[in-house]
This record gives sequence, structure tokens and C-alpha cells, in this order.
Amino acid sequence: MKKGKVWLVGAGPGDIGLMTLKGYDLLKKAEVVVYDSLVSDAILAWIPENAKKIDAGKRAGNHKLRQEETNRILLEEAQQGKRVVRLKGGDPFLFGRGGEELELLTENEIPYEVVPGITSAIAVPAYNGVPVTHRDYCSSIHVITGHKKQGEEYDIDFEALVRTKGTLIFLMGISAIEDICNQLMRAGMNPDMPAAVFQEGTTAGQRKVVATVATITQRAREEKIGTPGIIVVGKVCELAYKFDWVEKQPLFGYKVLITRPRELASTMAEKLRELGAEVVEIPSIKAVAIEKNEALRGALEHLPSYQWIAFTSPTGVRIFWEEVSKARVDMRAFSHIRFAVLGTGTQKELGKKGIFADLIPEVSDGKALGEAIARVANPGDRILIPRAAKGNMELIEALRDFTVDDLAIYETVACERGVMDIAGEIEAGKIHCAAFTSSSAVRSFVEGNPTIDYSRLTAACIGQQTMDTAREYGMRCVMAKKATIDSLIDTVIALKNEK
Repeated sequence: MKKGKVWLVGAGPGDIGLMTLKGYDLLKKAEVVVYDSLVSDAILAWIPENAKKIDAGKRAGNHKLRQEETNRILLEEAQQGKRVVRLKGGDPFLFGRGGEELELLTENEIPYEVVPGITSAIAVPAYNGVPVTHRDYCSSIHVITGHKKQGEEYDIDFEALVRTKGTLIFLMGISAIEDICNQLMRAGMNPDMPAAVFQEGTTAGQRKVVATVATITQRAREEKIGTPGIIVVGKVCELAYKFDWVEKQPLFGYKVLITRPRELASTMAEKLRELGAEVVEIPSIKAVAIEKNEALRGALEHLPSYQWIAFTSPTGVRIFWEEVSKARVDMRAFSHIRFAVLGTGTQKELGKKGIFADLIPEVSDGKALGEAIARVANPGDRILIPRAAKGNMELIEALRDFTVDDLAIYETVACERGVMDIAGEIEAGKIHCAAFTSSSAVRSFVEGNPTIDYSRLTAACIGQQTMDTAREYGMRCVMAKKATIDSLIDTVIALKNEK
């Protein structure tokens, strides 16, 4: 049996872009993932579909697994020869009990690595406009755990902290904010010293309150600041509104669910994140090429008989050309053929093959594509349509006067449901909208999450058919003006501005 290994990976404070490249690479290769509750939904969605997933989440007063159980699970999974990723919010060695989890592994000679993560102590203030050090304000920072057992006193020298005149950062201390502030003032801190609390920093739930040590407790109560959050005390807090760069982004505070096939999601997700959105990629479907596709092989052998090839999706283009490569078809065999595509995404994918589409309809649906081809094709033209097994029949109906080979080259199948509590997020209003780019994506998403009240979900849709399908399930729907990703993103921005 191969020897297993454990990686303690820091997932960072929440924003998916703040996870390290090494952490991402290890997560994608993991066979077992033991994750905490502070790991963001966007990062949890990266866990491989076939990986074993174990929830070891810890929140104040609610531990799904005792620390000893977590330690034992890491050992047992590694002893079975597995690649185990222990995924922890923030940094595993900063109040993350990472050291405790390595002790049992060391005793049993299990190999391990530690992958540091960006700590919320630095990142969350930065996302709220607060530099934890600034030459004009302080020359040191101090990170302190704000957590203590109920009924016990803090084992912290508050007088020493006050004497440092540095920035004080309390992690896991929201529930004890009053006690912390009182202790600081008793130790001699000026009651007018600036202080701030930051909730859910680097995510769409980010909120802040800036006041003074004397008033921050009451202000936090008034604003109903909750966990997870951190407390920052120091003169640098004065800069929170001067440098609040995150809140100026067009999609700040907006959480968007993307349900495109995984291989197509990244471009839209990247553009939305650049605008400040928190994006969770939940692939509801995946494309699986039809194996030993004799019909496709036959079509490639008879390319001279076709005058048109029509593609309805980027996936169709990709899978078709993979088969072209396997069959060692000379590109010159396509020189007489005209190409039609549905949507700019399909057009771009075809362009990667060095082929420019001859036709793209203004309206992105099957009927419009068929009618557009019918207007320019010659009588007797033969048309090849390589696409999904369950394709829309309006395209074929529009081409009824031509010889059409409607060729299934791939199937769309539902992805395994991930670990994110999608129903709970929608019910709580934390998912502000979902972006759908096909009817099949809508149906697969609903089939994978049948208990959700979809009247609580707003859907941004790329075309009429997609919107009609979303409406069947009671979603509030808005359709993009054009069948492009950029237009769909504009629709998301418009929805956010309605708030």
C-alpha cells in the first residue's frame, strides 16, 4: 500500500483570490479533504467531486468534531495511503491548532507539509481600508486571541499591550468585545482610542463599524455585528473610511452563484470578481463525450458531403475538435465548409482552432440559428450539427428543407452535489443572484437541489429559453440584452443596483 500524506493548507480569510497557488494545486489533487467552517463557499466549491469530504467545522459553542477526533481522522486517512488536505480558514499556525494536529502524525511517522495561508489579522483590515501599520500611527502590531472559556478570566497582560502603543488585533473575540475593551481601559488605554470591528471580511458579507474603545461595544450591538469577525484597536482605524477601496467596487457586497459547466465557468467568474463580487462556482452539469462515437467518425470520413457545420456551444466545438485530432483529419478537409455558431462564446472557441465563423445570429437560440442558416444556404446543402444528445429541436425544425445530420457528440450529466449549503444560503438571502447560461444548467441545478424555494432566487439568464426554464421553477428572472457573457455581467450589475 502506498504511504499517505497530510497537507495542512491555509485557505485564507474568505476571498478565493487570497488562497495560495500551492494550496489550490494541492486541493485539486486531494483524495480526502477535512475542512473547517471558516473556509469560504467559493473555496469549498473547488473540492474535487470524487474526493472524500469531512466537515470538521468549529464555531463558538458548536464543534462538529472534537479536536481529538479530527487528529484521529487525519491519521487514519493517511494510513490508508490517501492524499489528505486539512483545509483551514486563515493560516493553520495562527490560532488554527495546526500544531496540535501535527503531533499525532509525527508520533506515527506520517509525512506532512504545512502550506501557510493569508491570515485575517492582516487581510480583513486591509479590505476595510485599515493598514495595520503606518509610519505616522504605530510601529508594531500584536495579534491576540479574543476567545476564552466561559466564566474564566483572560490570561493576557493588557497593561503590556497598552504600553506597546501598537495596533492590537483580536481574533475570535466578537462575543467578548465588551470585556476586551473594558480590560484595555482599565489597563490605561485612552477611551477615545479609535477601534473597529470587521465582520465577514473579504466576502460579500463584509461589514464594519468604526468608533472608539469606549463606544465600539454599543455601536457593534446597534449594527448587529456578528461572527466571524475581528476587533482592531489603534490609531490606524481612523483610516478606515479614507482608504475603503473595496466598498467602491461596482459589485461589492454581492454574492453570485454560477452554474455553468466547470470547464466554461472561469472567464465569467474572473470578470465578476474583478468587479468586486463574491462568486461561487457550482457546476451543476458536466459534459461527457460519447465514447466510441461511430456516427461522428463516419461524418468525419464524409466531410466532402457537407456544406455547413453548425455549433451550438463552446463544449460542442471543443469535443468535436478533440475527435478531429484523434481521427487525424487534415484541416484542409474543411476548406469548402461554412461554419455557423450560436453565441460569441462558441465563436471564440471556434476561433481558437483558427476558424472564423461565417454566420452568427443576433438572437442566441436554436430557432434563430436555424432560420439564419436557412436564409443563406443553397437548396440541397447538407448540414452537420455536432451537439449535446438532448438538443433543442427548434433548430432542426427551422432547417426542415435541408438535409441535416443532427449528431450527438456529448451528454450533459449532473455533477455530484458539493458541501456548500446552497438551500440555507438562498433561504437566508445570502445568494443575491444566480447566473444561468443554458436551460440544461437550470434544470440540472434544480434537480440537484430539489428542496429549495426558488421563488427566493433571482436568476440572470443569457437567453429566452434559459429564462423560460428558470421561470418554470418560480425564479425571479432577468434576461441579458445580448447573448454574451459581458451582457450577462451587465445584467448582474443592474440587479445589484436595484437593491
